[in-house]
Amino acid sequence: MTIAQPIWLTTQAHGRLMAELDLLNSLATGRRDGDDANAVAIEHARRSRIQRIHDLLLHAVVGQDPPDDGVAEPGMVLTVRFADTGETETFLLGVGGVEYGDLEVYTVTSPLGAALVGARPGDQRDYQVPSGATMSVTLVKAVPYGLHMR
Repeated sequence: MTIAQPIWLTTQAHGRLMAELDLLNSLATGRRDGDDANAVAIEHARRSRIQRIHDLLLHAVVGQDPPDDGVAEPGMVLTVRFADTGETETFLLGVGGVEYGDLEVYTVTSPLGAALVGARPGDQRDYQVPSGATMSVTLVKAVPYGLHMR
């Protein structure tokens, strides 16, 4: 049996997903002519998004932050320093397809997100970018989303 990881959502993100789900459900299509390939593709995309939202909401932890232990995990806002430039970037390690205002979101399945899961401040991790090059990044800090927004 596979145990799903919790998906950390703010109350606002949860509300946006619920509103999107309501909208998608209200757009339910009736019987369509089977020859309309565009309509079939649109309906498939609508149903896929509905399923994705259901999956997100099924494992959602709403309005709670992960522990403030400095470990990079979903629901944490990470600040990293790139070894090649020395520049820093701050982003949320979260769920794709969910908006969190102006904060950039990287998923745990993205190359950078996957490399950082479980890291602690000071840990250096390498990850491969789409061009095939290997990049090094150091975790500067990791704080729960709710603490970052205060």
